[in-house]
Amino acid sequence: MSVDRQTAAPPGARPPEGQLAPSRSTLRRAAAGATIGSVVEWFDVAVYGYLASVLGKVFFPTGDPTTQLLSSFAVFGVAFAVRPLGGIFFGTLGDRIGRQKTLAWVIISVSVATLCIGLLPSYASIGLFAPVLLVVLRLIQGFSAGGEMGGASAYVAEYAPPRRRGFLVSLVEMGCILGFLLGSLVVLVLNLALTSEQILDWGWRVPFLMTAPLGLVGLYIRNKLEETPEFTALRAEGKVSKRPLLESVTLHWRSILRTAGYALFQNAALYVILTFIPSYQESTLGHTATLASVSSVVSMILVCAVIPLTGGLSDRVGRRPVLAASCVLALLFSYPLFLMMETDNAVLAVAAHCGLGLILAVFLGPTLAAMNELFSTRVRYGGFSLGYNLSVSAFGGTAPFIVTFLVAETGIIASPAFYVMASAVITLAVVLTTRESAPARTGEA
Repeated sequence: MSVDRQTAAPPGARPPEGQLAPSRSTLRRAAAGATIGSVVEWFDVAVYGYLASVLGKVFFPTGDPTTQLLSSFAVFGVAFAVRPLGGIFFGTLGDRIGRQKTLAWVIISVSVATLCIGLLPSYASIGLFAPVLLVVLRLIQGFSAGGEMGGASAYVAEYAPPRRRGFLVSLVEMGCILGFLLGSLVVLVLNLALTSEQILDWGWRVPFLMTAPLGLVGLYIRNKLEETPEFTALRAEGKVSKRPLLESVTLHWRSILRTAGYALFQNAALYVILTFIPSYQESTLGHTATLASVSSVVSMILVCAVIPLTGGLSDRVGRRPVLAASCVLALLFSYPLFLMMETDNAVLAVAAHCGLGLILAVFLGPTLAAMNELFSTRVRYGGFSLGYNLSVSAFGGTAPFIVTFLVAETGIIASPAFYVMASAVITLAVVLTTRESAPARTGEA
């Protein structure tokens, strides 16, 4: 298979005719504005995952801890079912009216839905209406989030100089992990400052309510951004696609499938390692909530530190070698690391979590740049969003539920490793059958 090249040049190949290349300050603003929305979106995802056992008790009081956790993760996963629809809606909008305006609307809708979760009455207060409303708000979140990653990464990719694209676009991915890190820190503070009864009573609301100020900051920054040079030039030339979705699925369907293949391992591993493991350490392995939170924070710091390094490395050696290396590492070490986590030794449990995080970070550095380089400017937002969100919906949001079910049904405590390894096999095949797209390796100026 080869990269689709039916239309325009890759993102950032050259500044539009008559226009100077963006300054460093402009690049910094573009990266910051794109990244802040990712922080807000994944802060919500992280908080829900880290409080899954608490939310199960608040909204699904069955008395059986496993059933509560499965119910909570089922609601977590249902939001991902509508992400492809959100990707289609916001992707089409972004390819027609521009990236900047669309990203502003995305952060508004995600923030409002998250805030409302923090204000929801519990099952004890209003009965069945509580989980129903929780599902509705999660659906709104999922629909809105479908437009975030494609728009944010395309925005930076279309500003970035070709030979720094991997590094700069990796900052958007780092923003996702910063959202996870912020969520884990908040949950850690809650666990240290409040009793279990206080968290169950009202403390779980605090992280969701924090989304309001975060969202306002993000909206302010995004409203100050300018449209990308590439889309501005496309609009000035009258070449904006009138039917970007149709154009994507007819001319770029191979790139959509490749994007879904790249995103399979990215999201299956991410949601297992960063969202599932904290609840797994506490509910299945019997570690304390504090240890689970500490493990999350330490592993997240490591992931944040490594992502820009591997993104920059892919600018020099290529996207494919770095992405393939991560998949191979996952195949070799996922199961041993999950076995290590089963030990009663707290240090080994945290070290195993960090090892899994390191494997994930190697992949996260170059993956967004690699996926954006599959598409032309005319369809980049929508094409990326469709492929990415199809994979997220099928393999990412469902991951915590599936691996929790695997543990319950097989009795193999380390069985979540099999899910990570299976996703690595499929993505490795996609990586090895896709052309290299890093400018340093293709001769792009």
